[in-house]
Amino acid sequence: MHRRHLIKGFVAQGACLICAAAARADDAHWGYTGQVAPKHWADLDRKNFVCSAGTQQSPIDITNPIKADIPPIAVDWHKGRGKLVNNGHTIQINMPQGSKLTRGNRTFELIQFHFHAPSEHRIAGKIFPMEAHFVHKDTKSDSLGVLGVFLTPGATNASFAGLAAAFPPWPGTAMAVEVDPNGLLPASLGYWTYEGSLTTPPCSENVEWMLAKEPVEVDPADIEHFLSLYPFNARPILSPNRRFILGID
Repeated sequence: MHRRHLIKGFVAQGACLICAAAARADDAHWGYTGQVAPKHWADLDRKNFVCSAGTQQSPIDITNPIKADIPPIAVDWHKGRGKLVNNGHTIQINMPQGSKLTRGNRTFELIQFHFHAPSEHRIAGKIFPMEAHFVHKDTKSDSLGVLGVFLTPGATNASFAGLAAAFPPWPGTAMAVEVDPNGLLPASLGYWTYEGSLTTPPCSENVEWMLAKEPVEVDPADIEHFLSLYPFNARPILSPNRRFILGID
């Protein structure tokens, strides 16, 4: 019981932290290798307790999903002036207010999106070169809705190419950019969904994950550009712990 209360407390704390993190660059007190690797996150800071004690951690391998009658995703994202940030862990784009994602009777506002290489989630064991995470906040609660989109080498994607050309090269640097997140959406929004967590500290378990089934092609050179800055920034796969993974075409 004591552990359950602790976990709930850290989840609530994490919901506030993600909003703050969207507006600033982070210091690099955690990472992906050595003594600051994911297996040590819970030891690095007390607020990261859930990274090891949680039971709904992300990412996971999407295997044997259940086909279900789940609400379709409706995206109403707008082109606007965002902030492109190298925060020491990834390249992140902080978005202006006004872009929404709707799922059933729930509405989420797009806060920021960022990238991981290789993909954090897997599909029946398959790893993609990159994964974009579009982080939304529920407009009526502290819950988050994250849409994950897999990126794969192929044709040039104008939206990603424009961002790649402006990636700030040093941690802690940022610049204003005109960004159209719609360019990184696949043609189809069929998706898998499950209840999970942030994949970075504090690993808060307040995330409704939506993973687009169709990957998006981007220029291999633009992937290489990201890899030159962050060659590896993916948390390892975690146990699904008997969670339901639902899917819709």
